[in-house]
Amino acid sequence: MIPLVSPAALRRRGIMGMNERNVGYIGKYNPRRFYPLVDNKLKTKKAAQERGIVVPELYGVVEYQHQVRHVTTLLEGLESFVIKPAQGSGGKGILVIVGRNGDRFIKSSGVEIGASDVRRHVSNVLAGLHSLGGRNDIAMIEALIDFDPSLARFSYEGVPDIRVIAFRGVPVMAMMRCATHASDGKANLHQGAVGVGLDIGSGAAVRAVQHGELVEIHPDTQAVFATLTIPHWERVLDLAASCVEMTGLQYLGADVVLDRLRGPMLLELNARPGLAIQVANQAGLRHRLAAAAEIAEQTQEHDARIALARQRFGA
Repeated sequence: MIPLVSPAALRRRGIMGMNERNVGYIGKYNPRRFYPLVDNKLKTKKAAQERGIVVPELYGVVEYQHQVRHVTTLLEGLESFVIKPAQGSGGKGILVIVGRNGDRFIKSSGVEIGASDVRRHVSNVLAGLHSLGGRNDIAMIEALIDFDPSLARFSYEGVPDIRVIAFRGVPVMAMMRCATHASDGKANLHQGAVGVGLDIGSGAAVRAVQHGELVEIHPDTQAVFATLTIPHWERVLDLAASCVEMTGLQYLGADVVLDRLRGPMLLELNARPGLAIQVANQAGLRHRLAAAAEIAEQTQEHDARIALARQRFGA
C-alpha cells in the first residue's frame, strides 16, 4: 500500500498542485492571446522554423474530408512517417508508421494496417476526435524521427522524448518519457511509458517511475535507467528556453526529441504542462519556480539564465 502524505508535508517538499499551477503560473504568466500558437502544432512548427529552431520535416497536411481519399497519394514513396492532429493533446491521435509490407503499413508495435485504416484515422483527426475541445482539425504528416542510437535501449517500439519545463526563460525541471510495449510505443505516461527525471545540471537520470511507482530498469529492454545521460544537453536547455521567447508564454513545457543527425528537435509545446514531472524527479516545482524567478530577475541574458539554472538545480 502507498503511504498517505499530508498536504502540509507535500507543501514542505515543494509539491505544486493543479490549482496553484493554473492560477499562480498559467493564469498569471500565460496570456490567452498566445495560446493558439502553442495549441496548434502546425503554427508552432512554422514559428520555430522562422526562428531557426529545428523541427521534424513536414511532408504534407490534410485539411478537408474530401482530401482523405487521396491520402495514400501523399504517402507514396514514404517508408515511414507520423500522422498527428495539429490540435491534439496528451499524445492522442498519433499514428506512427515505421515501415511497409507491400501495400500495408507497419506500426511501431509491429501490427500491420491497410490503406483504409490510415484513411479512417485521418478522417477521425479531421473530425476532431483527438483534438482539444473536439474541434475540427488538420492532419499533419511528418517525418519519423531517426532518434539518437544512444537512447535506443531506453525506449521500446517508439521514440523517447524529453519534456523541459521553462519559466521566464529559465529551465526548471526535465524528464525523458520512454515508450514501452504497454504504451503502444508512445511516450505517454498515462498509457504506461516510463518517466525518467533528469538532472538540470548534467542531463543525467535521477529517478524513474512507471504508473507512479519507482523503477530501476526498463520493463521491456531491461536497460538500467541510472546509466542514462542525455547527449547535447546544453542544446536541449537552450531550445526550451528559446521557446519561451518565441511564444510569449512565460510558463511552458517544451517537448524535445534527439535526432541521430540533426540533434535536438522541437516536437511540440504545451501551455499547460502536467505535474507528473514532479513524480519522475521525486521533487517539487514550487521551490524551483521561486528560484527561477530570482534568476530571471538577476539577468535577462539567455545563456546566463541557463548557466545559473544548471548551477542552481544541478545535483
